[in-house]
Amino acid sequence: MINDIKKDTEVRMVKCINLFTKIINKIRTGRAATTLLDSIMVNYYGSLTPIYKLSNINVENSRTLKINVFDSSIVASIKNAIKASDLGLNPLSEGDNIYVPIPTLTEERRKELIKIVRNTAEQSRVSIRNIRRDNNDKIRIMLKEKTIGEDDEHNLQQDIQKITSKYIAQIDVLLSKKENELMKF
Repeated sequence: MINDIKKDTEVRMVKCINLFTKIINKIRTGRAATTLLDSIMVNYYGSLTPIYKLSNINVENSRTLKINVFDSSIVASIKNAIKASDLGLNPLSEGDNIYVPIPTLTEERRKELIKIVRNTAEQSRVSIRNIRRDNNDKIRIMLKEKTIGEDDEHNLQQDIQKITSKYIAQIDVLLSKKENELMKF
């Protein structure tokens, strides 16, 4: 039972880290990255389909993405989906290929993005602390039901705090890397 609580804590906190990483990877830094377009969906014969399933996305150079579309009849749909996204991109088509130039970021926009990343990091920290609280509540219930002793409760809460500290430190490292990435000119 004790190991189950530790394992549950680890699994849930890893999910928080993965979600945080996924969110900050979508925040563009002025450099081309194929993950930038992962969240864009295209209407393909009546169903919403991610762009990466309808094409090959490659980094042409540091400021341009090249999308090689499998079905030339949906080039316009993909272009419209990219334009309609909140990414502020303006794609250009050339046959079955779509080129997406990534505009450079202004210093003001970089600072806004850093605020967004910091806010997201704080939300992730709060989620991790909530997981700690939930599992500590489970431990207290187990103590009240006399399933575990006071020493086990104390040791388990310390273990959960160590796990929490480890994952909060990971968030801080990811945040620092993203801030540095955003501030590079």
